[in-house]
Amino acid sequence: MVVKKNTSADGVAVRAPEGMSGLAKGLAIIEVFGLEHSQLTVSDAAALTDTTRAAARRCLLTLVDLGYLTHDGKHFRPTPRFLRLGAAYLDAAPLPQLAQPYLASAREALGESISLAVFEDGWSVFVARAETAKVVTTGVRLGARLPAYGSATGQVLLAGLSDEEVRRYLTNPPSPTTAHMIVDPKVIMDRIEQARIEGFAFTDEELELGMRSMAVPVRNAQGKVVAAMSVSTFTARLTLQELRDQCLPVLQQNAALLGCML
Repeated sequence: MVVKKNTSADGVAVRAPEGMSGLAKGLAIIEVFGLEHSQLTVSDAAALTDTTRAAARRCLLTLVDLGYLTHDGKHFRPTPRFLRLGAAYLDAAPLPQLAQPYLASAREALGESISLAVFEDGWSVFVARAETAKVVTTGVRLGARLPAYGSATGQVLLAGLSDEEVRRYLTNPPSPTTAHMIVDPKVIMDRIEQARIEGFAFTDEELELGMRSMAVPVRNAQGKVVAAMSVSTFTARLTLQELRDQCLPVLQQNAALLGCML
């Protein structure tokens, strides 16, 4: 087999580019699909990627052969397998980065600070937060830890564990931080079960006097609880019923949207 070498005008060998032009064209077509272009013809793909009809057709048919697109004779449309192309990013992207737009959306809707927490070694650990302009001294900050059994986020996270895991955790609960904090393991277990059934948990001055909080689970595509989204507010601002009526729907909506990203 004879291998051709590119040479410059003065006869010096020039290294050929190592990029794959066909792959580049295929990726360009993939990037075109979206809300504005849920289906494409060969002409559409060629025009939108500034390539020839022949090249666009080859790329589209290759994606059909690989199972990423379907073809009805005219239009090409993405298949569920198409989602795999973005799965690597979603799996590698930090949860806080994915969550931030939804935390901000909930904050704007409620005018209250919104947080995201994950379960770690018996603690509810805050990994993302969207602050309001108001100063709310809840001690909730990025990296802060709250006892899982005594916090709304923690109860939601514990509700995602098995009963055996919860009982094992409750053998050595942390010390209470206020006189309102519940320390009876049976009562705590009842509240965790209630969080499973109702899909949310709340605290009322249990962690800090004058503060209330509510949390909902964030579930991934398999239905597993991977985080808890919460709101904190002064007791003078919202009653528990108002917290439930006004904040719960907003938290549930944004938690569900975040879950779709996971």
